Amino acid sequence: QVHLVESGGGSVKAGGSLTLSCEASQSIEKIGWFRQAPGKEREGVAQIWTDTGSTYYSASVKGRFTISQDNAKNTVTLQMNSLKPEDTAMYYCAAAFRSYGGVALIPGKFQYWGQGTQVTVSS
Repeated sequence: QVHLVESGGGSVKAGGSLTLSCEASQSIEKIGWFRQAPGKEREGVAQIWTDTGSTYYSASVKGRFTISQDNAKNTVTLQMNSLKPEDTAMYYCAAAFRSYGGVALIPGKFQYWGQGTQVTVSS
């Protein structure tokens, strides 16, 4: 069992920045960030393969969000810039071992989930 702990959520005005962190209890190859707004489906935001450094971003955040890793600390960071009110959601960290299979940034391809951290962007 891999435990994930998110931190860094909060409230910010549009155009501002926030940094989210996800610390895993052990090394794991695939870590992603999802978000879910009330009444909406969980949406993949970004993911990173910690063994290769390969990253992927959804179209809605590409160019504004940056995912990075600190392998020594089993930590992945999501730097969110130019935030918009539509970025408001609960943000979840998720992870999977490469052996779990699947490269897509969709909930079914992740084994472990954090509890979530709220991000609120006001206009």
